[in-house]
Amino acid sequence: MTEKKQTKNSLILVTGGSRSGKSAFAQQYAERSTGPRLFIATCPCTDKEMADRIRLHQQARTDKGWLTVEEQMQPAAAINNAGDGTCILLDCLTLWINNLLFKSREQGKLLTEEEMISLADRLADAAKNHRGTVIMVTGEVGQGIVPENALARRYRDLVGRCNQCVARRADHVFLVSCGIALRLQ
Repeated sequence: MTEKKQTKNSLILVTGGSRSGKSAFAQQYAERSTGPRLFIATCPCTDKEMADRIRLHQQARTDKGWLTVEEQMQPAAAINNAGDGTCILLDCLTLWINNLLFKSREQGKLLTEEEMISLADRLADAAKNHRGTVIMVTGEVGQGIVPENALARRYRDLVGRCNQCVARRADHVFLVSCGIALRLQ
């Protein structure tokens, strides 16, 4: 973590597997910034175990100058509403995509890769237009076995498309494994 502090209009993507340390790395990176900090949480609280996970993430931000916004469906709007100079941490894209996929299925629709690309581009546009640093956390879900069911395969494909779109627009991309960050770009 010897990177220089990021200035205006920086987009940083942090990816890695489950429990790789990506969220902790992203938070530490953001906390090196001066000025206000905004945490955009995309995780729905679906059960007690998830509530416990959310509580632990919230505790990690306690007394560190974070404002938290819960935004499960429209993180680009939350970015657009943030003040200039705010360092934004969006955690995470994989849960955002989960929420979009679930909502589309509730409506009897299928979230396509083309729609995902459009949504990811709009999110990246919001980040690139923000006068401050935006750090997005995502999961690397495509390195395992091919899922056995169509919904899981669709989710994996949507996450892959989103990650590629955001990474193409990012100023820096980090891969975190075993708590160690490797700068890819």
